[in-house]
Amino acid sequence: MGTKSSGRPAGGGREDPRDRVVATNRQARRNYEVLDTWEAGLVLRGGEVKSLRESKVQLAESFGRIDDGEVWLLGLHISPWATSGSAEASGHDPDRPKKLLLHRSEIRRMHDRVQREGLTLVPLSLYFSGGRAKVELALARGRGHADKRQAIAEREANREAERAMARRRRR
Repeated sequence: MGTKSSGRPAGGGREDPRDRVVATNRQARRNYEVLDTWEAGLVLRGGEVKSLRESKVQLAESFGRIDDGEVWLLGLHISPWATSGSAEASGHDPDRPKKLLLHRSEIRRMHDRVQREGLTLVPLSLYFSGGRAKVELALARGRGHADKRQAIAEREANREAERAMARRRRR
């Protein structure tokens, strides 16, 4: 299993005001069967961080790729920061590949599973944790149209069972 923080602050139970979700990839859980997740840091430039804080990001079309022992996030669009003028003035290309920070052993494990099982690296969410930009990266298998219908049917059956049990407990 990959590593994922619990999302709870370490000391005293107080939440850090810098912790918040910037973007989620809602299509990912519908189009892919998520097998494993990791939390990875992002290598960003100053204007990109400021744009992220303003939620000027599109995560839906992005995916991960492993090249030479490094994990890259491709297709992530971070709009240029509004006060810096154009993309050229801010010094960053909105669609440039972003490097992800992971332990070498995690990268090796991901790479082996991608090669062996033909899986995909899909970002699920982009958020700040302790003031640092993080991405929740999933190792996933693509779902066909029939698989999506089956997943929806299972979800509906589980909801109905939960409702029936809740009604029974109330009596």
